[in-house]
This record gives sequence, structure tokens and C-alpha cells, in this order.
Amino acid sequence: MRKITRALTGLAAAALAVGMAGPALAANQAQPLERVPAHAASQPGSGQSVIDWNRELITLLGTPGLQPATIHPTRSFAILQAAEYDAVVSITHVGQPYLLTVQAPRDARPDAAANQAAHDVLTSLYPAAKSSLDQLLATELSAIPNSQRKRDGIRVGATVAQLLLGLRAADGSAATPPPFTAGTRPGDYRPTPPNFPAPVFTNWGAITPFLLTSGDQFRPPAPPPVSSPAYASALNQVKSLGQDTSSARTADQTTAAKFWGSAPIWNTWNEITQQLLTNQHASLQRAATVFANLDLGLADATIALYDAKYFYLVWRPVTAIRLGNTGYNPAIRFDPNAPNWTPLAVTAADPSYPGAHSTISEAAATILTAFFGADQAITVASDNLPGVTRSFTSLQAAADEAGLSRIFAGQHTLLDHRAGQALGRQIGEFTLRHLRSGHALPG
Repeated sequence: MRKITRALTGLAAAALAVGMAGPALAANQAQPLERVPAHAASQPGSGQSVIDWNRELITLLGTPGLQPATIHPTRSFAILQAAEYDAVVSITHVGQPYLLTVQAPRDARPDAAANQAAHDVLTSLYPAAKSSLDQLLATELSAIPNSQRKRDGIRVGATVAQLLLGLRAADGSAATPPPFTAGTRPGDYRPTPPNFPAPVFTNWGAITPFLLTSGDQFRPPAPPPVSSPAYASALNQVKSLGQDTSSARTADQTTAAKFWGSAPIWNTWNEITQQLLTNQHASLQRAATVFANLDLGLADATIALYDAKYFYLVWRPVTAIRLGNTGYNPAIRFDPNAPNWTPLAVTAADPSYPGAHSTISEAAATILTAFFGADQAITVASDNLPGVTRSFTSLQAAADEAGLSRIFAGQHTLLDHRAGQALGRQIGEFTLRHLRSGHALPG
């Protein structure tokens, strides 16, 4: 945040020098944002267009070859939602912006601004999809009557998108990840069977965060050493519950493991948010605010979890279990079949501690609970398991199961899960303190 705010000064000067539309620019210095009052619901436009663009990004991410392999998708969600939010706030002046505002006539259309900002961000990030994005923009803007108000809104959205994209271009995400050298000592992370892929996002913890001061701001404490009784207890649990042929895992736990592993966890929480806002018939201001909080929080949670993963470099359960008979921890149960132990799901290509599902889900539940309440029941569907749904009495209950499901899948230990939840909760609370505008706003 500090690096981006400093960069903003130079970019603002450049905007003035070339006479860019919306010449006046102000940086948000990360002070807590005001809550949006109820009258904001009367601002032009419903929140459906914000939902539509969020859904479009998920479609793009599912298109082979569009997403660069070394850039994490949560960055795209964060830039998209920040641009829509700042475009809307530039016109409504309801709450404070995430990062910047541009001058706009008081009667400019905020819905036109949000649509143009979303289009321009996604077109810049995914130029190969320009044709479909142009078509979606035309559809969304066709619902807004042609007028000077509409043209002013379009100008605001285009300016905000250009400025935010320019600022994030220097966030380190384009850097080539350094080569990874695996350790050989007990506990050291190394590529995992069956295909032993190279680790992913090895440099993501060093990316400039969106709200945090640095990726290590909330770094979890060190996990127990792999020679400790606490580690043996956690490993024995996943050894029993997470094996592909486990008889200790219940049928419902098996379903949960497959369900939460069937799609990227950040996609799932964005789809949950789409559902909640749709059911509420949310206003433009509310939809933009909720998604900005969610996706800026999830982007920073992802940066923070990779910082911790590659700082501690804890091996995955499949490695630990297969080497469990080598004596590095006498409390691990001897098993003659340990060298052939196989988890229910193929292991992700990164270190174990903390768990990504646990971190991201806890951050999402913490943020969304602030908007929708502690007793918000949800039913979650899976894009890749047609007809399979999971129902929960609260957002927190869904986050709990999402994290625990990775133990049932043989991916993580309880130590990973608990550290991830603590990290996600801290980042969710931090996000709400610094970008909480509107979480008392009705739909």
C-alpha cells in the first residue's frame, strides 16, 4: 500500500501533464472508511452489473491459456473490484475510496462508471478476450439511457481503471519466480508425487499488497518441529483420514473433500457472494462495496499465505507420511505400507503451512459476516460437480468445513488448518478496518 501510494503522486502529475480525463486525483491514505448510509441505495443502478462482471472474470479464468501461470488470479479479482468501487465512489462520494478518486460531475452515472472500469480492467488483463468483453460492456451500457450523465460516468470509469492498472503494474507480479531448490532434511518441502511438479508462486509473498503494509505483516508463528509430539499427532490424523482408501473417513467427509477441492477456493467465495447479493437485490453501491472488501482481502490473504509457506517451507503430508518410518519422529506410527501412502486428492504444488483453503475461507467468512450477519445461511454449489450442494447455517460454518476438507483430502494437517484460519481472520478484520465502507448498508 505504501509503495502504491507513493507511486500515485507521480502518476497524478502525469495525468495533469497530458490533460487526461478526470484530471484531479486524490490518494486514500489508508484511513478507516466511513460506513455507507442507507440513502446510498437510491443511487442509479442496481448491483447486478457488478455481479455480472465478477461472473465474467470467473469465466475468463476457466478459459485455458488466458491466465498467466505465474500471476495469481486473486490479483485480477482485486483490481477489478477496486476499480469498480473507486469509480462509483468518485461519483457518489459515499464513503472514502480504496485508493483514488477522479473529478466527476455530481450527476454522472455511477453505473456507467462501474461498467466501463470493469471492462477496461479485464480487457487490459485479458486482451485475448476483448471481443466478449466489448459485447458485455455494450449489453450493460445499453440499459442506461444515452445522455451527458452516461458519457461522464464512462469517462470516470475509464480514468479510474487506467490509473489503478498503472499503479499495479509496478507491484512485482510480473517478476520471474526464482528457481526453487528443494531441501533434504526432515520437514523440508520438496515436490510431491505422483508427478513431482515444480512449486508454484514461489515469489508471491513479496508482491506489493493491496491493503497490508507487507506480506509478512501477520505471518503465523513457526509450526511445531516435525520431530515433536504435536506434529506426530497432527500427521497421524491426516494419515488416517486423508488416505485415498481410508475407512476412517466418513462418506460425508469424502464428499466434502471432493466438493471443496473441485474449484479454486477464491472462485467459490466469489460465487457465494454473487448469490448473497443477488438474493438481496443489492444496490450498485452495496455490491461494489462488498466485492471490494472481499477481493482486496482475498488478494492480501493470498500474498500473506505464500509469504508464510515459502518462509517456513514445511513439507506436505504425503512426503512426511512416506518417510514416516525413517525415524525422524518416533511418535509417528510405524506402517509397512507408508512408502506407498496416497492422499485422496493430488497434492498442490506448494508448501504445507499454512493451509490456503483455511486462510482464504476464513478471510472471506470474516468479511462477508460483517455485511450479511453471523446467522446467514447459505447453500453452495460446485461448478465441477453438477447437482452436488453443501448447506450451512452460517458463513463461518462453510469456512470451517472448507479448511477441514483439506485434511480429509490428505492435503494438510490440523496445524496447517489452524494457522491458516488465524491468518485469514486477522486479514479479514484488517480489511474491514481499512475498507469497511457500507457494511451496514441494506440491500
